Amino acid sequence: MSVGRSQLAATGSAGVWPEPVRSRLTQYYTRYYRDALGIPGWRDLVAARLGEESYEAGHLARLEAVLGRPVAGLRLLNVGCGTGGFTVMAQRAGARAVGVDAEPAAVEICRLKALHEGAGGAALGAVEALPFRDEAFDLVYCFSTLEHVGSVPEAVREMMRVARTGGAVYVHGPNALACYEGHYKLFWLPRMPKLLARWYLRARQRPTGFVDTLQSLLRGRLESLFRAAGARVTRLEAAEARLPETGSPLWPLVRAYYRLASVSPHIELLARK
Repeated sequence: MSVGRSQLAATGSAGVWPEPVRSRLTQYYTRYYRDALGIPGWRDLVAARLGEESYEAGHLARLEAVLGRPVAGLRLLNVGCGTGGFTVMAQRAGARAVGVDAEPAAVEICRLKALHEGAGGAALGAVEALPFRDEAFDLVYCFSTLEHVGSVPEAVREMMRVARTGGAVYVHGPNALACYEGHYKLFWLPRMPKLLARWYLRARQRPTGFVDTLQSLLRGRLESLFRAAGARVTRLEAAEARLPETGSPLWPLVRAYYRLASVSPHIELLARK
């Protein structure tokens, strides 16, 4: 379906996207939350995604706090941008922001949002082969993306390649040592083997295919990859380190495990080139 600029009328003070964008978002996230992950409360998650920019504002605030400056004026690449909520917020904050994603449907939604916003958008491409020249960006933003790539080392090298000298790469992702799987939104054993994970998901009456696409991320390994690529790495305290209770009766044990083993549910780092 072709959608022209005239169809993408003003979203209004409530920040609601026009129907062509909302329809694409609904279809995209229904396939994700209902079909790929089988989450019982998928409708609420889809509804939240229709206004994803509202919570991406919190991610932007965290990024600026980490950088110690606003993103205004920076050339920013949103790696694994999905449907572009963060790209929109960075663009509105004054960054020259663009996204890249391997999913054509996500890139199309970004294109529709960019038509409305007048800038932004996304390119189609894998993180391991970014379609941009060397040193093209002041800042590379990578949120919950590295666990989805085919090769983490290649993705790290590519992000460093497109970051300018003196620029930075910000990474946030799930820690394989955590006791929670954030995609399925389930209690999870640390570094659970794929065979056991598939059995567990079947027992919970969830689809199993998505788990095979996930990479295990470990903080030390990720930091080593960035250092090998020539970066100075700063380990950050994850903003979500104090998670709300999951509802599992094992939560007190999980909380004790996090504290005693000094494990954060997420990995957050800043790599300066």
